[in-house]
Amino acid sequence: MDYDALLNLSADLGYGLLESGAEIYRVEESIFRLLHAYGITEADPFVIPNCIIVSFTSPDGRSHTLVRRMPSHGTDVDLLERYNDLCRHLCQDPPSLCEARERLDAIQETKRTYSLPFNLAAHFVATAAFCLLFGGTPADAFCSGLCGLCIGLALWAMTKLGTSLFFKSMAGAALSGLLALTLVTVGLGAHYQLIIIGALMALVPGIIFTNAIRDVMAGDMVAGITKIADALLVGVAIALGTAFSLGLFRLFGGV
Repeated sequence: MDYDALLNLSADLGYGLLESGAEIYRVEESIFRLLHAYGITEADPFVIPNCIIVSFTSPDGRSHTLVRRMPSHGTDVDLLERYNDLCRHLCQDPPSLCEARERLDAIQETKRTYSLPFNLAAHFVATAAFCLLFGGTPADAFCSGLCGLCIGLALWAMTKLGTSLFFKSMAGAALSGLLALTLVTVGLGAHYQLIIIGALMALVPGIIFTNAIRDVMAGDMVAGITKIADALLVGVAIALGTAFSLGLFRLFGGV
């Protein structure tokens, strides 16, 4: 058994799970089960939102440890399901390490990517639908969709610049707020509050907060508190961006 290869395989599987948005306990359990399937009985994976540590003792008494740092990431449900499915198959019927590595690499190589127009269309449809859900008119929904496009473009541009999530959220909220107020001023929309709220739903960190609560309930306090702080900071960024747009517009005699 090449235990260094097994160490890298387990760490890469955990990395893929965490990168695609898996909960902390799911990542740790998947790593532990994978190592156990290959004959490792003493394993101590430790995961927090930005770091993975895999450590185990091989049957010959040697210790193996690997640390992987996790950069900022989002959520990819399709990728998460594929990594989960691979982990289950590897644990039920462990193949050779070479075959397991090939199957793991194949997931990353066939990762789905979406073009900018597709992402912008998704932003438009989602934000327009939220505006209708909150009681907006069809005209308001159309304006909210345009604001969603603005948010999508802002997020795409600032991601290219390597900007943090806090500043991306603040810029997206500010630009969408200014656009919403402008559209209402020219008569295209009627209720700027509903337009802004519908557009901001594209920025609300709902998945982050939900996973944070699940981590706290599972006993992963460090990870849970970290994610809660992250979600609250994004909320503050959204509030600051929206307040900036409202204040700027009123300064020049707008709504």
